[in-house]
Amino acid sequence: MAILILGIILFLGLHLVRVVAPAFRSGMVDKFGENGWKGIYSLVSIVSIVVLIYGWSISPTINLWFPPAGMSHLTVTLMLLSMICLAAAELPAGYIATKTKHPMILGVKIWAFAHLLANGDLASVLLFGSFLAWGVILRIALKRRERAGLVTPRAFVSAKYDVIAIGVGAVIWALFVWKLHLWLIGVAPIPM
Repeated sequence: MAILILGIILFLGLHLVRVVAPAFRSGMVDKFGENGWKGIYSLVSIVSIVVLIYGWSISPTINLWFPPAGMSHLTVTLMLLSMICLAAAELPAGYIATKTKHPMILGVKIWAFAHLLANGDLASVLLFGSFLAWGVILRIALKRRERAGLVTPRAFVSAKYDVIAIGVGAVIWALFVWKLHLWLIGVAPIPM
């Protein structure tokens, strides 16, 4: 369990730096240059996600509760919304991106909340609960930075990007429901 907690702290701590401690990021860019910092950031991100995944995979199963059977269906449904938000975050701004302001953060929060509904073991609660808390903290920090004029919200470009986000999100979601989640995570999203 300690390796999982270490992975969570490394990954989420690193991903809070940019918003919660922008001076640290600026100092690192000054010291290593933009590309140097991006290289370090990417390397630490990869290492931390590997530690997190490994820690989760070796954690003992300690059940805190047993979710009702219908929770897996609700999780799968919520994941469609999550995938659409994640797709919208990677495209020029449509209504989804401008109305949610931070579709990547919203997508992660929906993903974490949905998985908390379907998983009652301690390792899952630590993992998904941490990501949900991270999303909430990050959104609050970004709201404060927007009010201070340090962050400019994305400007609307076209509604066609919403259609693309819905299509891409739905295709990725369908692939995960079909077999991808089973292949990557080892668990079928809807037990058969």
